[in-house]
Amino acid sequence: MLQGLKRILIPSVVAVLASAPILFGQVVLTADGHTEPYARIKSVLGAPAETPDCSHPGFGPHITQTFDDTLGRFVFVFNIHVTPDNDRCKGFDRQRLEIKTEGSSPAYLKGSLNDSVNFHWLFRLPEGFQPSSGFTHIHQIKAFDGDAGAPLITLTPRKGSPNKIEIIHIDSNGHGVHMAETNLAPFLGEWVEAYERITYNTHGSYSIVIRRVRDGAQLFDYSNNDLDLWRNKTTVMRPKWGIYRSLKDAGDLRDEQVRFGGFCLAKGKDDCAEVVQPSAKKSKEHDVSDKRP
Repeated sequence: MLQGLKRILIPSVVAVLASAPILFGQVVLTADGHTEPYARIKSVLGAPAETPDCSHPGFGPHITQTFDDTLGRFVFVFNIHVTPDNDRCKGFDRQRLEIKTEGSSPAYLKGSLNDSVNFHWLFRLPEGFQPSSGFTHIHQIKAFDGDAGAPLITLTPRKGSPNKIEIIHIDSNGHGVHMAETNLAPFLGEWVEAYERITYNTHGSYSIVIRRVRDGAQLFDYSNNDLDLWRNKTTVMRPKWGIYRSLKDAGDLRDEQVRFGGFCLAKGKDDCAEVVQPSAKKSKEHDVSDKRP
C-alpha cells in the first residue's frame, strides 16, 4: 500500500470538476461540451494534441467530447481506428493519439530534477477493448529532451491469457522492467480513477493506485521508493495520456473509443488526490454527444 495516501474516492461524494483550469494551485483539464477539444487541451496544458488527423481527415478531429451519463458531465472521447490512422503521418507502424505537456508548457506543469508531482485522472476503457501483444500505451511519463527516446513509465494493456494491464519502467540505461500487472477484465466498461505520485531523481519514488469509480474497489496498486526516474541530459519530464499503439499485430486490434473524464496535475505541496471525482448523474436529454463511430 502507498504510504501517506489521501482518500481518493468515496462513492457518496458528489463533486463537480472545476470548469476553470486552475484550482488551489492544481491545474485541471475537463471537457465542457462547447469549447473545441483541441483548443481547450492546448489552453490548459500549453501543448497541442498529437493526433492521426492528417491520415484520416474524413473523420475529423480524433478527440471529441460527449455527455457521460455515469459521471453526469461532459468527457473527452479519444477515437482511434485500425485503418487509416497512423503516428502523425511520420510513423506508419504505430498510431498515436495523445495529449501532453512539453517544454513550452507553464513551469508548474513541467517536472525538473528533484521535483515531486502528482496526477489524478478518470478514464474508461470500453467493453471488449482489445490490446495487442505489442504495445498499447494509455499513459506515459516521458522526457521532453535529452535521452527522450523511450518512455520512463508506461501504463499499458497487453494481450495475454488473460489480458493484463501493467506498469513498465525503463531506466537511464535502456533496461526495461515490467514492475506490476493485473487482470484487465475488471477495468473494461468501467470508469476508474488513477492517482500517481512521482519524485524525479536517479533514486526517485513512484506510486500509482487505480480504483473503480462505481464502488471504490482498488484494482491496482504499486509503489517503489528507489527507482531511476531521471534521464541523461534531460531538463523536463512530462506526462502523456491517450492511445499509443503498435500496428505490428494489427489483427489483434479494433477501432476504439477511450473516454477520459478529467485530468489534474499538481506539483510540490499541492495535491490532486481529491480534485477529480465523479459528479451527480444528469438527464440524457442534455446529451449532445458526437455520434460518429
